[in-house]
Amino acid sequence: MHWKRWLTALVLIPLLIFLVFKGGPVLFAIFLILISTICLFEYFRIVYQDHNPVVPGYYLLWAYFTGAVLISTAAYGSLTGFITIFAITVLGTAFFSLLRFKVNQDAPIVAIKQVFGVVYIPFLLSFAILIHGGRNGPLWIFFVIWVVAWGDTGALYTGTYFGRHKLYPAVSPKKTIEGAIGGLISNAGFGLLFKYLFFNQLSVPVCVFFALTVGIAGQLGDLFESEFKRASGIKDSGRILPGHGGFLDRIDALLFAAPVAYLLKEFII
Repeated sequence: MHWKRWLTALVLIPLLIFLVFKGGPVLFAIFLILISTICLFEYFRIVYQDHNPVVPGYYLLWAYFTGAVLISTAAYGSLTGFITIFAITVLGTAFFSLLRFKVNQDAPIVAIKQVFGVVYIPFLLSFAILIHGGRNGPLWIFFVIWVVAWGDTGALYTGTYFGRHKLYPAVSPKKTIEGAIGGLISNAGFGLLFKYLFFNQLSVPVCVFFALTVGIAGQLGDLFESEFKRASGIKDSGRILPGHGGFLDRIDALLFAAPVAYLLKEFII
């Protein structure tokens, strides 16, 4: 399992570095739209698997489309367009629920899950666009990804070798308190390393505060996605990434870390 994780990471990291630093805002936005669509597909696979009759495909297509437009409007910095698209998302889903209600009265629940999916994935992912488009944006977004990724790695290995006390077994039986602490130590340590390599203007306390806060948000994001999988009896959101599961398994921490990082960067740091 571990060698698959490292091999997948070694393949994806150069692509990620290129997209963040050399791809430009348009290519980066297209990349996030692709990731958003895949993650929405995995999310719907989790939350709609027990619905009978099957949820029609136009629900999913509507979410893919509006999610892509949300990320696009965030890339162009249009707050008005962003709010408008979100309103259209809700209105369209409400219309689809009326079509379904005469077939099955679970229509409101289906609609709520669909709108939440758009909020949970493309909306939260849009904060990565906002970070990338700001001052020193590519460096900042890579900083966030760096902190989250190493925190996840630190939590995995600390939990594997030293984990004794369960963190939250009702949601994720394998996660331990020791693993969570190891992840936060890794967040802070690799955050400081990044500071000395690229962000000398940041003070040590500010860098540690940023890394730990983003790390805590990332762990919450990881646990939150595990709720859905646990409730549906699914181990991984997908199998597209060997050793990692699905794309949603890989970016669940980033979905929570990105908005927290954006708020810290813009209003505190």
